[in-house]
Amino acid sequence: MVGIRKNNRKTGKFTMSQSTNQPKWTALLAKHETVLLAVILVEILLFQNLGRNFLAESNVSNIFRHSVEIGLLALVMTPVILTGGIDLSLGSMMGLCAVVFGLLVKQFDVSPWLAAVAAISLGAFGGMGNAFLITRMNLPPLIVTLGTFSLFRGLAEALTKGSEAYSGFPQGFLNLGNANVLGLPAQLWVFFFITLLVWVLVHRTVWGRSLQAIGFAPQGARYAGISVGRNTGMAYVLAGAIAGLAAVILVARLGEARANIGIGYELLAITAVVLGGTSIFGGSGSISGTLLGYVAIAILNNGLSRITAHQIFDQPVSSVARELSGMLTGLLLLLALAAGVLLKSLATRRARRQSLITTTNPTPST
Repeated sequence: MVGIRKNNRKTGKFTMSQSTNQPKWTALLAKHETVLLAVILVEILLFQNLGRNFLAESNVSNIFRHSVEIGLLALVMTPVILTGGIDLSLGSMMGLCAVVFGLLVKQFDVSPWLAAVAAISLGAFGGMGNAFLITRMNLPPLIVTLGTFSLFRGLAEALTKGSEAYSGFPQGFLNLGNANVLGLPAQLWVFFFITLLVWVLVHRTVWGRSLQAIGFAPQGARYAGISVGRNTGMAYVLAGAIAGLAAVILVARLGEARANIGIGYELLAITAVVLGGTSIFGGSGSISGTLLGYVAIAILNNGLSRITAHQIFDQPVSSVARELSGMLTGLLLLLALAAGVLLKSLATRRARRQSLITTTNPTPST
């Protein structure tokens, strides 16, 4: 018989349970993580053959140095999507936090590290605004964050008058985005810490299990005594705070703070989360899957930018790499969404079929 099993304490996921045993290889192939590992391997082999020194230490370092911000957004987008919500404002929030950071440092002579705390706090405050509108006003997350997407970007452009950028930050701060620590990019250590933090929160705390229960069955979560509004709101506040942190790291790498920082990053983060197997409908997902989705996107973007002109195109690939990367990322997102819907449909049909078999062939009583 097929039924809903509560949540697995190891993975923190809600899953469909079956009395019939599937072959191990079938179960392995069904995992998003396994498929993503295969995709990543294909990407590596392809770009190593098409481009020179793709696996060189310097390039591997650059892959993550230039994409850590997307990884950070993907990590905190996961709890949001687990609740059945979405946050389209994170990229714009990065732009606003970056501009406020630059404004504090350059016009008010605030220490970069104190300004970084202010930027993170501003991000958390923006997330709190999203949370209030979604949980207290009962507005749809898509509509709310689409509105704040425009609001935050508009505020950033107003503060910079549309074109002004803040630069000339102290070298000690710039090292956060450009120096190495113990052989790895400095910002990668920050990413490791945030990864561990979010993993523990999602998979090892009552809050994380509550998020999945909310996404799986909101009304059922309420009946179980879970504070849906408070737990959901915390996910948006966390997302906003880490968006502020990502903005600070990106400013350190670029050496300037401008209003257009973070454009499109929220879509890349959503793609990484969905690629990693988190259901866009909420209730099921994992941080490990999100990490693999992020790595797949980071490798894709880097590999496309390194392919030389004569190998595929009649013009320098640098002129079309960004457009091609966007097209392929969008295609990956659509395929991941379609796969999620298909798997959900197959699981539902299998459950109905097994239920029918059990009903027509009841187990004889002893």
